[in-house]
Amino acid sequence: MADEQVSIVEVDDRASSRGWRALFPPAQWLPAYQLQWLSSDVVAGVTLAAYGIPVSLAYATLAGLPPQYGIYCYLVGGFFYALFGSSRQLAIGPTSAISMLVGVTVADMAGGDPVRFASIAALTAILIALMCVIAWLLRLSSLVNFISETILLGFKAGAALTIALTQLPKLFGVKGGGEQFFERIAVLAGQLPDTHLVVLAFGVGALALLVLGEEFLPGRPVALFVVVLSIVLLSLTPLGQMGFKVVGALPRGLPDFQFPPLRVRDVDGIVPLAFACLLLSYVESVSAARAIAQKNGYEIDARQELLGIGAANLAAGLFRGYPVAGGLSQSSVNDKAGAKTPLALVFASIAIGLCLMFLTGLLTNLPNVVLAAIVLVAVKGLIDIRELRHVWRVSRYEFPVSMVAFAAVLMLGILKGVIFAVLASMLLLIRRAAHPHVAMLGRIPGTTRYSDIERHPENEAVPGVLIFRVEASLLYFNSEHVRASVWDRIRSSTAPIRLVICDLSSSPAVDIAGARMLATMHADLAKRGMRLRILAAHGSARDILRAEGLEQQVGELGRHVGVDDVIEAFLHEAEPGAVSSSATALGRFSAAGTST
Repeated sequence: MADEQVSIVEVDDRASSRGWRALFPPAQWLPAYQLQWLSSDVVAGVTLAAYGIPVSLAYATLAGLPPQYGIYCYLVGGFFYALFGSSRQLAIGPTSAISMLVGVTVADMAGGDPVRFASIAALTAILIALMCVIAWLLRLSSLVNFISETILLGFKAGAALTIALTQLPKLFGVKGGGEQFFERIAVLAGQLPDTHLVVLAFGVGALALLVLGEEFLPGRPVALFVVVLSIVLLSLTPLGQMGFKVVGALPRGLPDFQFPPLRVRDVDGIVPLAFACLLLSYVESVSAARAIAQKNGYEIDARQELLGIGAANLAAGLFRGYPVAGGLSQSSVNDKAGAKTPLALVFASIAIGLCLMFLTGLLTNLPNVVLAAIVLVAVKGLIDIRELRHVWRVSRYEFPVSMVAFAAVLMLGILKGVIFAVLASMLLLIRRAAHPHVAMLGRIPGTTRYSDIERHPENEAVPGVLIFRVEASLLYFNSEHVRASVWDRIRSSTAPIRLVICDLSSSPAVDIAGARMLATMHADLAKRGMRLRILAAHGSARDILRAEGLEQQVGELGRHVGVDDVIEAFLHEAEPGAVSSSATALGRFSAAGTST
């Protein structure tokens, strides 16, 4: 185990290399590869292939494409990610959310033409690859951090319900239909009297096996067992004559290299679709990669992941696939099966390729209801009830925001829901930045320190003094909020205010607008017989304040004057007969009082 940890450190040290080696991770981890890892990577690759084949079949049907297209995605996506991705255990393939997004969006673009449908799906993957390269060149990998986890929490829950609703008709053995979420519910409800009871019982049995397997055999290819069992039952028992819809014969052999015949300008709406898929793909992939990397004691390169995901999507688009991403479920399977390096993805691709060449005939009698059951079990992981409860307890503000994203997916659909989630994240960020907390401070009993009096009511207010602390940078878009908060507190004070102290210790930066707001506040306070002092400003903030003439107006802005110094000087000035114990502070305060 110790040797393995040392090797991991060596790999991480190599990851800091520059030049072409930094762009091509195998050049970093292959020289440190140990022969004893080979058996672990082989086993993990075969296990991942056993897990991925039935799941990819299910997701392809969710995307509105022939089942084999999902296998093609696993075949080439993982292989090309292994060449450019920075994660050692991330598994790449189709995911439920992206499959659903492609299915419902491309259907309108294709106009019922299956060939055009497949071409648009492939072109979308290629466009995602192009966007990834552009984002890599512009170093935009950090922008994904601006998408709120709270927003994604609601979006994923809404997407899970939307996806599940598309699979329920298959579970009940009815046709289903409808465009929007609530319309699909109404259509399904009307068709329930026509439920095919044998299909329903079979599907419920498959669901039970999948759930039990997930609970008691985590990381094992339980879905493959369920697929094999269902094929055997339909092939060797009278169940095959009871009206089950099956996958049918799949084409044998590897996918052809084929550039989509369409161009981007030929398909209206493909750019927003590709952008939405990219967001989902990158967020899901990086989140899963970080979780697995943290567990195994290494770090990923978020910027390099753009190239890894881009390469995987480019390959998927050129080999008759559709957009792919790294998912936590398949990555966990890969990790728990013992994967040490991305070579496990290569072995998974080899295993899948062999299945495509020699074993596709065995899938002919695979019932669609089993694929529906696989999707239903997979998407339940998108609904994180525990985290939703946590958000409800911790922040009553963020929980409604999450529910807004949840409702947007249900009412607007997944594509518009993704875009809405991004806009909501940005608006939430802007609102927080524009309305920072302005803490009103009081003296901590028995000390010379000061803290938020609203959070600590036991703090002592200083008569005649208002102390406020801006808990954010003071910039053009929030300075008016700060000014209004201070004046509201002054007006609501029952005792007359004579001194206002602005503590900038929690403000990393102040811009010109923020400085001028303070200068205006100083002038307005002076007209009403009040003074303003500015304390604890950071170096760059002091430079701006001095450039705007604040030091001449309110007094010294240096680092050596504290809140208690100014208050002590103020209290001694208020008592003419008293002798100050801090002559320096008193002198500074008096000097400030003369420059109004």
